[in-house]
Amino acid sequence: MKNVFSFCHAVVFVLALLVNTNVCYSQPGGGPGPCTTPPCNPPNPPGLPIDGGAIFLLSSGLLYGVNRLRRKEE
Repeated sequence: MKNVFSFCHAVVFVLALLVNTNVCYSQPGGGPGPCTTPPCNPPNPPGLPIDGGAIFLLSSGLLYGVNRLRRKEE
């Protein structure tokens, strides 16, 4: 019975996280009105930069992989 109870708590927790991600990432509606003067094409958005967090994640994964390979050889 305890396993079923903890499983239900885990399912509710995961569902709550999934629902909150949709609420947190939603953006308000609206925007510019219809185009009345040419050119009507909006400019391209800027590219997404790779910040320090992504570089740290990649380098730490690389170091972890090298460490695991060295242990495996021993």
